Amino acid sequence: MSQFEQRANIKFMCRLGKSASETLLALQQVYGDTALKKSAVYDWFSRFKNGQEKLEDDQRSRRPSTSRTAEMIEKVQQLIQCDRRMTIVELEQEVGISH
Repeated sequence: MSQFEQRANIKFMCRLGKSASETLLALQQVYGDTALKKSAVYDWFSRFKNGQEKLEDDQRSRRPSTSRTAEMIEKVQQLIQCDRRMTIVELEQEVGISH
């Protein structure tokens, strides 16, 4: 949730007419180690300056993950319970997913 909150703050600072560097310093002061990285702050600042309104990431077109399904997780857990010495490479080969 902090990332979404920080984006809202970046948008707020942009509308106040602050610079991206002022915004970065303010976020670092408030959020400390959990503040967004400089590149992310500058990217979002630029988006808001160019008229973007939404705080959510743009949709990406990509293949859906097949390795994080409930069935795959259950299969991996069962394999590990049967043989706790099984290596990651052996697990990958057994269930057909990549590391």
